[in-house]
Amino acid sequence: MAPETRSQRSGRYEPQPQGYRAFIPAPLPPDPPLDLTPDLMTLLARAEQALGRLDGSTQILPSQDLFVAMYVRKEAVLSSQIEGTQSSLDDLLAAEARMLRRRQPDDVGEVVNYVAAMNHGLARLASLPVSVRLIRELHERLLTGTRGSERQPGHLRESQNWIGAAGASLNEAIYVPPPHRVVPEALGDLERFIHEERDLPLLIRIGMAHAQFETIHPFLDGNGRVGRLLITLLLCEEGALQQPVLYLSHFLKQHRSEYYEALQSVREEGAWEDWVAFFLRAVQGSAVDATETARRIVDLRERHRDLLVAALGRGAGTGLRLLEALYRRPLIDIPEAQLLLGITYQAANNLVTRLARLEVLEEITGQTRHRVYRYSEYADLFADGTADETHSQAVLAHRAR
Repeated sequence: MAPETRSQRSGRYEPQPQGYRAFIPAPLPPDPPLDLTPDLMTLLARAEQALGRLDGSTQILPSQDLFVAMYVRKEAVLSSQIEGTQSSLDDLLAAEARMLRRRQPDDVGEVVNYVAAMNHGLARLASLPVSVRLIRELHERLLTGTRGSERQPGHLRESQNWIGAAGASLNEAIYVPPPHRVVPEALGDLERFIHEERDLPLLIRIGMAHAQFETIHPFLDGNGRVGRLLITLLLCEEGALQQPVLYLSHFLKQHRSEYYEALQSVREEGAWEDWVAFFLRAVQGSAVDATETARRIVDLRERHRDLLVAALGRGAGTGLRLLEALYRRPLIDIPEAQLLLGITYQAANNLVTRLARLEVLEEITGQTRHRVYRYSEYADLFADGTADETHSQAVLAHRAR
């Protein structure tokens, strides 16, 4: 493939009246077509195999909806951290449980919104395919009420944006997306590619769609997070996953420079094959990690169920009910346990204290009042890599009334 042909297969830079150059993306699929080399097909086979194993492993998870909620939370934290947020998984859990930290990051609301956007998108798939309309709904859920709320949540941008170092001008930008007048047509082309292209394998189509969305950069803020949301939604819409448990943000955060460089190489060099190879490695690695997490969940649940049955005697039934609830929300205090189980405060206190003595729960405040307990063995299956600061260093101050 001639260099000049390759460099323009993803689009071209065009001078703008203001003096900068903006990128005008070419519709997908690329022309000349993607070169499905033997190496690329090997990566595809490995990614598909890992994805199939993950889908099978999640089918044996008891109470799947309980565990899936934690996969979603982990992705919310990591995807937001790629964009610079500081909130950890424990910050998110505390915010959801209406428990406030003394040093809780101000940006935890962005992570809460990410969870809401993902859950909204998954629910909407029953009646609305992945589309520009759904993308705008996701963006509105993502930004409303956060520090990006002034940047037109749910609306395609009406001005030029750019990517570059802090304080960089348009002429100094690393990448300038297409002018806003081009965005609606470019998104329409992407929507048609998503639903009409069937010659390319699914994972390759999804990888290309993600890259194209990031290239279009249709919003003033939140493009990276929405683009990563689309990966999971497309996998679920196409039936590649029965449960939304594949999230690439851990891999992408670990390989952030390579991630951004691969996207930029598509624009500047038409390097679609290199991007697809990177994306398939991300899928494979993420699927293997998620499969291992599913296995550990099953092992942990069985071990702790056996422990409670042996240790609690006639009270095992109530203890098991609390244990199941902890899989949905691994932070709890006595009033919440009382409400959840429909028992007296004293009975709830006795049960939670007993679980702490059995080392199922861990008291994390060090206080004598307003104590909060963490189901640490379970939460740590998802918390690995989500924060520089461990949960023991962040002290819960009081329960929000």
